[in-house]
Amino acid sequence: MQKAAAKYIIFLGFFCVAILFSTSFPAIAEERAITSLKETGRAFASIAKAVSPAVVSIQAELSGVDADQAEEAEYGEDDIPPQFLDLFRQLDPRFGPNPRRQTLIRQGSGFIIRKDGYIVTNNHLVQNATKVTVKLLDDREFTAKIIGTDPQSDIAVLKIDANNLPTVEFGDSDSAEVGEWVVAIGNPFGLSHSISAGILSAKGRSSVGIADNEDFLQTDAAINSGNSGGPLCDLESKVIGINTAIYSRSGGNIGISFAIPSNMAKGIIDQLINNGSVIRGFLGVRIQELTQDLAKNFGLQNRKGILISQLEKDTPAQKAGLKQGDVIVSLDNKPVTNIGEFRNSIANSKPGVARTLSIIRDGKPLQVQISVGKLPQEVASKDSKSSDQQTVSKFGISVQNLNKDIASKLGYKTETGVVVSKVKPGSIAELAGMSRGTLILEVNRSKVTSVQQFTDAMSKADKAKSVLLLIQDQYGSRYVVMNVG
Repeated sequence: MQKAAAKYIIFLGFFCVAILFSTSFPAIAEERAITSLKETGRAFASIAKAVSPAVVSIQAELSGVDADQAEEAEYGEDDIPPQFLDLFRQLDPRFGPNPRRQTLIRQGSGFIIRKDGYIVTNNHLVQNATKVTVKLLDDREFTAKIIGTDPQSDIAVLKIDANNLPTVEFGDSDSAEVGEWVVAIGNPFGLSHSISAGILSAKGRSSVGIADNEDFLQTDAAINSGNSGGPLCDLESKVIGINTAIYSRSGGNIGISFAIPSNMAKGIIDQLINNGSVIRGFLGVRIQELTQDLAKNFGLQNRKGILISQLEKDTPAQKAGLKQGDVIVSLDNKPVTNIGEFRNSIANSKPGVARTLSIIRDGKPLQVQISVGKLPQEVASKDSKSSDQQTVSKFGISVQNLNKDIASKLGYKTETGVVVSKVKPGSIAELAGMSRGTLILEVNRSKVTSVQQFTDAMSKADKAKSVLLLIQDQYGSRYVVMNVG
């Protein structure tokens, strides 16, 4: 009887403990979840506190510019939703009733990398500027000197006359993992030192069409007009990227933004500070992606590698014995998987450095030793002004060639036509119903497959009173008329 009673008491004890834990576990789990969120918030707050003092607001002025012909400012009325215009007119006198002016203003961001006043930002923000003003977190303002710009990477370095400034430290963008938290700090729409958080969505984005040398980090952190040139930081408050561009049809953030990786930027920044310009490596070849059909016709079993489509005379490539039709499969024993990665690796090489190419020629593997040359200035200048894009000022429209990547992003099944990259507010093109991302297939019933064909057709149409376009967008294909006068 005593044994039975003892068993009963033990059972009852376990039962009570089980009830106690069953009611406590949800509370414990909830408390842990809240604690975890608080820790994440404190991490973001710590980054903002550490980095914000080194983030600056940049205003670049282009004097004596015809507003009808100049490119748009870093932000302007066209970038701001109508419901916010009254607020912005109160905050900034430049947003008056008449936005036409002789001085073009670009607004953006930057960050201090040296205590003696060196600042990193985007080239597109300060290019051709007649005056650059830098404002610090403590409201001090300085007129900055442009130390050097690099259009091919969209990086610029400025210098202000100050000392003992707060700085940020570069991190290792190569070690950053997709899915990790990142934080962007900048001045979107002129709203000073705004912070946004997200994840690193992808790495190695090339062929985006933003710059000649591309190896972008992609993030879903909210980045808008005015964030350009600001830092993208990891959780250790180190800069792993320079915020440069967003992908958007509306001009606002939709969760696809691009930043120049720190490991690519550091060497360029050093050259700009020391030399005022960037010296790049050069082989003298034109390369293209190796498609399945091309691989088959070249007798290859797979599509790995890139194809040499053209060889220039008296270049390192020709001297090393490379030939048109060679397939490059590796660079210094590292597999070559895409054009952008290969181009950047060569461009970042110092002239005179020896590189080893593994190629396939007529179905046979070969190794070629090549000494990297110096990119001629005229080639760099030509590359920085891509003929792949064109602006037709009279109609207020800018277009670029449609390629596979752009077609995929915009959801177009065709790869024929030109895509609208910019539409000026109130222009003939906007009144006709076109917007960024619209695909133009025909001009006056004639097909256009390139920017050159489009500009030729529009120059002829310029003499007429109206232009008939066949366009395609999310609503399907339709004809529109742009009335000239």
